[in-house]
Amino acid sequence: MAIKSTKSILQFIVLLGIGVLFIWLSVRSITPEQKEKIIDAFKQANYFWIIVSLLISWLSHFLRAYRWNYLLKPTGHKINLVNANCYVMIGYLANYGIPRMGEISRCTLAPKYDDVPFEVAFGTVITERIIDFILFLVIFALTFLVQFKELSGLVNKYIFDPLLNILSGLSHSPTKLVMLGVFMVVMVAGFFLLRKKFSTLLKGKLGGILKGMGEGLSSIAKMEKPYKFIVLSLLIWACYFYSLYVCFFALNGTSNLGQSECLTLLLFGTFGVMFAPGGLGAYPAIISWILFNTYGVDEISSFALPWLAWTSQFALILVLGLISIIVVPLYNRNRNVV
Repeated sequence: MAIKSTKSILQFIVLLGIGVLFIWLSVRSITPEQKEKIIDAFKQANYFWIIVSLLISWLSHFLRAYRWNYLLKPTGHKINLVNANCYVMIGYLANYGIPRMGEISRCTLAPKYDDVPFEVAFGTVITERIIDFILFLVIFALTFLVQFKELSGLVNKYIFDPLLNILSGLSHSPTKLVMLGVFMVVMVAGFFLLRKKFSTLLKGKLGGILKGMGEGLSSIAKMEKPYKFIVLSLLIWACYFYSLYVCFFALNGTSNLGQSECLTLLLFGTFGVMFAPGGLGAYPAIISWILFNTYGVDEISSFALPWLAWTSQFALILVLGLISIIVVPLYNRNRNVV
């Protein structure tokens, strides 16, 4: 247990460090004049749209809590809807401390107040993540379909062109070319030598994970009305999309952006959340870079929009999470708590 705690603390420190690094990279080049303009942008922002964004976000959290019971029903368990909402909000708050800790906290509260075994609760949460990942892949494909011109230009500029320059340099350097050839031979040889270990890995722990994913997906087919679960899942991601989209109207510099641009920001913003606790630093930095370099949004609005969106969402999670921590024991005070 101590080893796991140490590992979690180290993981938190590393991810927090990444978030702080992104913040430093975002603000280090800001001049005093730009700083004043950014402050003015925050002051002049139309916060009506930020409030609308928060209401849409709250709806996504409610729908996630509501959807949870659809997964639990085939197992013969149910979580009180008030409790389910509180567990989800506490989980989101916990994720700002240690990524993925939110899932553990949800599954720890479920047996304590609703008599849902930890293993059952955790299985449903894993299934949730699988469905969310599939929908994320759909968004990934859809984004590249509707924004192919813009994204292909970025890929060419920052990946293929530099790669071609490297390969061109290698062609004029026989030593480097030989070293690359040796490296490729070693990689191929290593694969053949270790292929049995890869096979064992697939049959062992990794195979168990893949099997669990398959079982999680099959549980959806056991529902009485699986289409409702699918609709709820789509609505959750639609809320994610529109909670960001309406933020565009809060600033003059981003009010002309459309839903296609929002798809791109939603996609890469999700990656940002993976890099640091709650997307700290990473989310604003990535969104800001895309707004400025891909869509030609002015530098001030490119900086202000993601920080408006991220800060407001963090405030929502913080307030609702803290309220939920207080509400859960009070709401369940007359129940037999395990």
